[in-house]
Amino acid sequence: MDDESVRIPEMVLGSSNGQKMPVLGMGTSASPLEGSEETKTAILQAIEMGHRHFDTATLYLTEEPVGEAIAEALSRGLIKSRDELFITSKLWCSDAHGDLVLPALKKSLRNLQLEYLDLYLIHWPVSSRSGTYEFPINKGDLLPMDFKSVWEAMQECQDLGLTKSIGVSNFSSKKLSDILAFAKIPPAVNQVEINPLWQQKKLREFCKANGIVLTAYAPLGTRGTIWGSNRVMENEVLKEIATAKGKSVAQVCLRWAFEQGVCVVVKSFNKGRMRENLEILNWTLSEEESRMIGEIPQSRGCRGEDYISEKGPVKTIEELWDGEI
Repeated sequence: MDDESVRIPEMVLGSSNGQKMPVLGMGTSASPLEGSEETKTAILQAIEMGHRHFDTATLYLTEEPVGEAIAEALSRGLIKSRDELFITSKLWCSDAHGDLVLPALKKSLRNLQLEYLDLYLIHWPVSSRSGTYEFPINKGDLLPMDFKSVWEAMQECQDLGLTKSIGVSNFSSKKLSDILAFAKIPPAVNQVEINPLWQQKKLREFCKANGIVLTAYAPLGTRGTIWGSNRVMENEVLKEIATAKGKSVAQVCLRWAFEQGVCVVVKSFNKGRMRENLEILNWTLSEEESRMIGEIPQSRGCRGEDYISEKGPVKTIEELWDGEI
């Protein structure tokens, strides 16, 4: 690690024999979804700055550039070993079938040029017709997930050493309870939308009580996504606090999440903003500022409907959303 890089705190994952995950990760999702040389370059810059946690997914089409960046970082001596990194990828809905989980993970590992992942997540609590990788998902392709067979296959992936930990994404407390009822290996992580405008207080309490680490995506809101808006970054309470602290609104959002005990995945390929995102570790929000953020009216940015296209027969999306999430 060079003189200008930052050492990011880590959080122990409860179901992984002491495995540690850096609390600040770099996301690689973009809209439109496409892998690129830009992704590879940004990841190399992030590694130089001190980032060690990188989040990708089959859907994002960024596994290959992430893998290329890791290989180059090793060859250039930016890191001494792949073990210094924490790499997360995700199982897409069309592979969320008991017999397809292991082949899907093996394909992700080939794309990433890795022998193992640090964390493998079920991307959404719903399945879709196998062989299709459309986004948004056609309503006619949606299928209820067989949670037991899919989770058993996820457990097999961990038992085989192909991933150090397993978890979920976009799961409500109810769906987590369903998995916990039969899981031999409980989910280590639940990655969901969390930001000052969608604080997920009930879900945070549930996950804390059950030893599940929460990771926030869209910690700065959903700008730049197909459903996105700039509501978080334009919030007057956050802007007031940022001005008073001499910080950016983005830094206030990330610091708030950090103080809630939530890990954060934030996507920026801009070198200046990547550096800014790291500068949240040596200051705190006051009790009054935390209270002000806690009283911001709540509304979700990422809705289940945004992942569903109108093609095909109408189906309920209850499989996607229930409870608070």
